[in-house]
Amino acid sequence: MSLEMAVEANDVTAEQDALQAWRREFPILDHTTYMVSHSLGAMPRGAAAGLAEYTEVWATRGIRAWKETWWDMPVVVGDLVGKIIGAAPESVVMQPNVSICQNIVTSCFDWTGRRNKLVTDGLNFPSNDYIYGELGRKPGGPRVVSVASADGMTIPLEQILEAIDEETLLVSISHVAFRSSTLHDLAAITQRAHAVGAKVFADLYQSAGIVPVDVTALGVDFATGGSVKWLLGGPGAGYLYVRPDLIPTLRPAATGWGAHAQPFSFAPAPIVFDEGIRRFQNGTPNISALYQARAGYDMVAEIGVAAIRAKSQRQTERLIALADAEGFPVRTVRDPEARGGVVILDVPNGKEVTAELARREVLVDFRPGAGVRIAPFFYTTDEEIERTVAEIRNIVG
Repeated sequence: MSLEMAVEANDVTAEQDALQAWRREFPILDHTTYMVSHSLGAMPRGAAAGLAEYTEVWATRGIRAWKETWWDMPVVVGDLVGKIIGAAPESVVMQPNVSICQNIVTSCFDWTGRRNKLVTDGLNFPSNDYIYGELGRKPGGPRVVSVASADGMTIPLEQILEAIDEETLLVSISHVAFRSSTLHDLAAITQRAHAVGAKVFADLYQSAGIVPVDVTALGVDFATGGSVKWLLGGPGAGYLYVRPDLIPTLRPAATGWGAHAQPFSFAPAPIVFDEGIRRFQNGTPNISALYQARAGYDMVAEIGVAAIRAKSQRQTERLIALADAEGFPVRTVRDPEARGGVVILDVPNGKEVTAELARREVLVDFRPGAGVRIAPFFYTTDEEIERTVAEIRNIVG
C-alpha cells in the first residue's frame, strides 16, 4: 500500500472527529505536534488554574488549609481516579509515585512461609522489578520469578498462567507493556491467581485513560499508576487502589503518620492504623500535585475512556499503515484489541531521529530495545500522524 492509499483508507474529517474540540485546552498544541502522551501528557489549561488555586489557598488560609481541604485531598482526589478505573469510593488513595505504592503493597505481606513467590512479567516496568529484586536479596524476602519475553514484545498468556501456582503470594503485571504496548489479559491472570490463593497487583500506568479499565469487575486486589501520561495530571500524583474487602486486613510496614487513625494525636508507636484506605498513606502528601492533576482527571472522565479508546485504535491503525507504506519495522502487536495506545517503530538511529523530530517540533520518545514510541491521543489530528511519519521518512532518507 502506498503512503497516499494508507492516508485515504482511514481518512476522517475534523468535523467527524468531535474530540478535536478539546485541542483548545492544551497550549502546546498551538505550535507542536504532540505524539508523546504515553510519556508525558500535554498540560491542560486547567492544571495551571489548579496550581493557582493551590497558591491562593496557601497564601490566604495558611495552616487552616490542612483542616479545611488539604488533609482529605489524597482520598477525595483518589475518588476522581476511581471513577476512571471503576473503583468503589474510598478505595483509591493518592501517592507521590508508583514506586512508593509498590513498596507499600509488598510490605503488607510475610514472605517467610512456603507461599513466598512473587511473579512478575518480563515486560514489567523496570522500577517495579528494581524493588522486587532488592526485596528478594534480603533474608526472608520474596522468591522473585520473572516470566521472560522471547521477542521483547509479547508474553504468551499461558506462560504467565503457568508461573502462578500454590506457592505464589503476589502477581505483579503491567496491564500494558511500556516497551511494546502489549495489552495483557488481566481478567484471566486474576482468575488464575485467585484460584490458587494468590493476589494480583496491576500496574495501570500505560492503560488508565487510554484503555477502559474496571478494577472492580476484574477483581484485581491492588492497582497502581500515575498521572504523568494518559491522565494528563503531570508528575507527583500517583495512586494506589486496594480492593475494599482487603483494606482493613492489611498492615503495611512501609507506613507513616498519615496512616494513623488519629494522626494529629502524635501518639507513640506502635501505630494504630486507620480503618479505611488512609491506612495506606505514609508521610505528608504532595498537595500541589493533587491540585494540578484534577483537571486532567475531570477531562478524561467527561470524554469517557471508551470514546478515547475508539479514536486511539483508529489512529494507531492509521499510524501502522503509514509505517508499513514507508517500510518502517513496527515493534507493536498488530491486533488492535491486544494493543495499548502506542506504536513503536524500529527506525535506524532512533535516538538521533527522536532528537531531530523534537527540533522540528514533533515530540515522540525513544526507548532502548524498543525504538521510537509514537502515541496519538484524543487531541491528535490525522494530519499530525501523517506529518510525524513524513518527518521520519525525511530524516532517515
